[in-house]
Amino acid sequence: MTNPYLELLFTDSLEKIFPDADIGPIQPLSFASMLLNERYSFQAVYCLTGDRLIKGKITLSGSLAPYVTVRQVGLVPSQLPNYPDGDDFVLRKTPGLYPDPLYPVDVIREGVEDVDLSAEVLTLIPGQWRSLWITVPEDCALLEGVYDLTLTVMQTSPEDPAGAAFIPSEPCSIEIRRLPAVLPEQTLIHTQWFHTDCIADWYRVPVFSEAYWELTEKYMMNAASCGVNMLLTPLFTPPLDTAPGGERTTVQLVDVYRTREGYEFGLDKLERWIALCDRCGMKYLEFSHLFTQWGAGFAPKIMAYPCSKREVCSGSRPVRIFGWDTPADSREYREFLQSFLPVLTEFIKERGLKTRCFFHISDEPGKKQLPAYLSARELVEKYLEGMPVMDALSDYDFYEQGGVDLPICSSDHIGPFLEHKTENLWTYYCCGQYKEVANSFFSMPSVRNRILGVQLYKFGIKGFLHWGFNFWNAALSTHPVNPFQVTDAECAFPSGDAFLVYPGADGPIGSLREEVLMEGLQDMRALQLLESLTDRETVLELLESGLDREITFREYPHEAQWLLHMRERCNGRIRLEVEKICDGK
Repeated sequence: MTNPYLELLFTDSLEKIFPDADIGPIQPLSFASMLLNERYSFQAVYCLTGDRLIKGKITLSGSLAPYVTVRQVGLVPSQLPNYPDGDDFVLRKTPGLYPDPLYPVDVIREGVEDVDLSAEVLTLIPGQWRSLWITVPEDCALLEGVYDLTLTVMQTSPEDPAGAAFIPSEPCSIEIRRLPAVLPEQTLIHTQWFHTDCIADWYRVPVFSEAYWELTEKYMMNAASCGVNMLLTPLFTPPLDTAPGGERTTVQLVDVYRTREGYEFGLDKLERWIALCDRCGMKYLEFSHLFTQWGAGFAPKIMAYPCSKREVCSGSRPVRIFGWDTPADSREYREFLQSFLPVLTEFIKERGLKTRCFFHISDEPGKKQLPAYLSARELVEKYLEGMPVMDALSDYDFYEQGGVDLPICSSDHIGPFLEHKTENLWTYYCCGQYKEVANSFFSMPSVRNRILGVQLYKFGIKGFLHWGFNFWNAALSTHPVNPFQVTDAECAFPSGDAFLVYPGADGPIGSLREEVLMEGLQDMRALQLLESLTDRETVLELLESGLDREITFREYPHEAQWLLHMRERCNGRIRLEVEKICDGK
């Protein structure tokens, strides 16, 4: 019987480590650079040889040890990694276990007191490659300079229960240079649709209870930490991904009272929501769609008390007054909007929110729905007082008809919008963007996720939208699912499309895809910083020098090392330019 041995090395954040695969030649990481206010992540990859499970503990030492966070990359199942006709730029096409959730683990930090040295924090399984996700946070207080970190894994008890001694891993070490520069503030408007009904359903808390507000704040804070600065705001329960005739849990922020004389409105919940957005750093509000998805055919679900505000008592319950049975152009719904929108607009103006607010009509309308969409737009536009309308669409002809102020074009149909030099152009991807373009499915290499930042920079994209920050439902919201077990909305969307975070015991559990997307946004900001220090031509030369074709949304380098080296070259040039400025002073 041989003593168990643990192979351990540092590598970059773009590797996805599968437990059942021979990882082959992996690029070790011993040195990297970062700007002072960015988040930098890398991985410790490990595999145990031997014939028994062992409990291990992680020990950190070095000048970075007090500052880094360590999370274990967990595994979740996927039945639908991609659609059958997907392209070949994927890691695998088979169902199975995929690395994604990031579970916090305890570590022993040399020189730090009050640590439980006996804590069993890591299960080492023979023959399985696994990884730890290590992050230097963006608010790290360390100044410019080179700092080091060493990681070792030891058995939690001195001897193996079977009598064989555990051979500790050889320590792995890294040096990270913190550069004398900071990323500029993110100018990209970024929304990941935020589904509070899924939060209430998973945690089984009443909507608008104190527990609901506390959980919502935790998820907002998580979203903001990963570059989300616009939040889907449910004036009424968003009519998104809902089966015709079906309903989602009511999360309506506007209290509606229907009387014989007309409508009254209560906006206290909306006021609290906006205050929470402010506290979490959300700069922009996108109000939920005023008509149903895919063509503005019907009204959203709207609940109302069948009485005035003063008549409501503690036992009163609102009832549904609009929904799938309400045509969008019905007289009743028109009258409702004519009552509600002026009240909302006045609320926005009184609180100085006009520059922060955006409206939706209907998500992803097609050419056939253009007349209905334009009719709905005409109905509401006169009440919005210049506040922009934005919606996801893919047809340039639809945009030319004047349906939207801010077109949000799918990344695989963005060519005509770029050719026409469309102003204020946004882009999005969802399950339909699974050929050639960037996306963040489990099965895709992380470089395909992170490259989005380079593309957003090059083409001057103003905003990015994705529909699934935390959609923990089956397709069309027929029922909730457990996202630790069902990652593809019951074989409707490739795993990774419906959510970026998982529901932990008392708040969100992040994912490596969420972190890698944030790295892409940081790349975008670093390129913007370099442009401010030099010029745009210099940055484009840095990006595309040596490539055999220009970077587009469909064509870009597929090699992770290209992207990592590009970022190191960018950092080096930023450092050089900053030193020039300092020398000139």
